[in-house]
Amino acid sequence: MIEDQPVFCDHKPHHMERFLEVCLLLLLYDEIGYGYGLAEQLSHFGFSEMDLNVSTLYRTLRKMEHDGLVTSLWEAGGQGPRRRVYEITEGGKSELEQWIKVLKVRKARIETLVGAYDRKVSTGDK
Repeated sequence: MIEDQPVFCDHKPHHMERFLEVCLLLLLYDEIGYGYGLAEQLSHFGFSEMDLNVSTLYRTLRKMEHDGLVTSLWEAGGQGPRRRVYEITEGGKSELEQWIKVLKVRKARIETLVGAYDRKVSTGDK
């Protein structure tokens, strides 16, 4: 991906909430996490501060908890305030596995599409 180009077309609607859920499930797969820590780790998946605000993150985590994908509890924070930590459930692990299968199929289709486009552009076909 070209770093200076926007990831999304400005004039097209995008539904990144499901992708955000999958990313969060993966981040929580091996260890518990808390909101701000998860937000920082999401940059690895291409989310910038402009793409994601904290209220969107917490709203998504609450929805995931309601859906049984994660659980949460309040953890006492040493000298700081308590914080809510999140942990993936077995249902969340199953959901992640299913989404990865779907994404692998979509990736193959996208690669086919991009390859066809690249061949057309390189040969001058319109």
